[in-house]
Amino acid sequence: MSEQLDQKKPDEKPEVGPAPGDDAGASLVGSQFEAQIGKVAHGGHCVARYDGRVVFVRHALPGERVRIQVTDGKRGDRFLLGDAVEVLEPSKHRIVPACRFAGPGNCGGCDWQHSDLRYQRELKASVVIEQFQRLAGMDVVVDVEALPGDALGLRWRTRTEFAIDPSGVAGLHRHHSSEIIPVQDCLISTERVIRTGVLDRRWPMATSVDVVDASGEPAAVAVPLPSRDSTVPQVTERVDTGGWSAEFRLSARGFWQVHPHAAATFVAHVCAELAPQPGERAVDLYAGVGLFALALADAVGPDGAVLAIDSDAHAIADAKSNLRSRPEIELRRGKVDRVLKPLVRQGIHTDLVVLDPPRTGAGKSVIKDIAALAPRAIAYVACDPAALARDVAYARSAGYGMRSLRAFDAFPMTSHVECIAILEPLVRESPVREPQE
Repeated sequence: MSEQLDQKKPDEKPEVGPAPGDDAGASLVGSQFEAQIGKVAHGGHCVARYDGRVVFVRHALPGERVRIQVTDGKRGDRFLLGDAVEVLEPSKHRIVPACRFAGPGNCGGCDWQHSDLRYQRELKASVVIEQFQRLAGMDVVVDVEALPGDALGLRWRTRTEFAIDPSGVAGLHRHHSSEIIPVQDCLISTERVIRTGVLDRRWPMATSVDVVDASGEPAAVAVPLPSRDSTVPQVTERVDTGGWSAEFRLSARGFWQVHPHAAATFVAHVCAELAPQPGERAVDLYAGVGLFALALADAVGPDGAVLAIDSDAHAIADAKSNLRSRPEIELRRGKVDRVLKPLVRQGIHTDLVVLDPPRTGAGKSVIKDIAALAPRAIAYVACDPAALARDVAYARSAGYGMRSLRAFDAFPMTSHVECIAILEPLVRESPVREPQE
C-alpha cells in the first residue's frame, strides 16, 4: 500500500519556512504551512493561498485543510508549487490510492488517485468550464464522460514509456523531475504492457523503453530507445464503432490514442455530428496515420474528396500505406499553417473540417484559414481545454460558433481530458472577447 498521509494531532504546529520579508529571493522549497484548499486548477493542482500569493497544490482536493510542503518557488515569486503532505480535514471524496507509487514525492504519472473516480470527472469538468469562461468568455455546460468499459479507471493505458536509470532498471519519473523511481507495476497500464516483463529485466543500453499494447496484436511489444527506425516494429490497430470498422498499420512509436476505446468513441461522435454526405469534400488536419480521413472517405464515397495534412514524415508514410487504395484521399506532408495558406489564396472551399492538433492547439492563424475555407461544420478534437477555449474564441472572431461540446475521460487518474467541439457558421454577429494569450 502507499505511504499514508498522517492525521495531524491537535497540539502539533506546522513547520514553516523563514518569516515573510526575510531573505528576499531565498528559496522556499521544503517550507511547510497549513492552508485551506480552494478550487481545482488546470494541470492536476488545487489552489491555496500563503503569504499573499497563490500556491498550486498537488495531492489535495477542494475543501480540505492540509499541510503543504513547497516543492518549487522562492520569496518574491507570484506563485508557488507544493504537495499536500498531511491531510488535516479530508474531503469525503478522498480515497486511498490504488497504486503504492502514487502520492507526494513519488511517481508523477497520476494526478488524482487520491480521489474517487466520479469526483475526478467532476473536477475535470470544472477545469473545462473555467477555461472556457476565462479564455473564451463563454459559459458552457459539460460532463466528463467515462469511455466504454472503464469502471475503475485502471488498466487502460496501452502505451507507456518507462524511463531507465543508470543501472538499467526500468521505472517512472517523479513529478517534474529527472529522477527515476523503480516500480514493480503501473496500475494504469494494461496487463499486457506489464506482462512484457519490462519491469523485471535490465536495459543496460537504453535510456527508455516504449511498451505498446496494440489492439490487433497477440501481445504487447517493447521498444528500447534509442533505436534505429529499422528496428521499430509495425503494429496493427483495429477500430470498430459498431457501424464502421477499419484496421491501421503504424509504427509502434507512432501516435495513437492510448485508451483502448478512445479512437472508436471519437470517430463515432465526429462522424455523427458532422454527418458527411456522399460527394462532399473534407479536410483532415493533423491527420496522423489517417483515422479520421478514412472514416470521412467512407462516408463521402468515391464522388467525394478528403485532403489529409500532417507534418510528421513517419505518420504520412503510415497513412500512405493505410490509404493507398483510396483515390479520393489526398495526402500532403507539411505544417498545417503552411499547407492551408495556398488553399485560402486559391479560394478553395470545403464542406467539412476535422482537426486534432497537438496540446498547444491550432492557433489564431490556422483557425482563421479554416474559416476561410467556409466549411459547413468543423470538428475540433482537443487534448487540452485551455488551447481549445482559445481556439474557439478565435473561431468566433472568424464567424464560427460552438454548436456542441463533449468531454471524455480518456486518461483516468490523470488531469488530462479529451474534448470534442463542433463548430458551425454563426447565424448572426455576437460580441466576442479576444482570448487571453
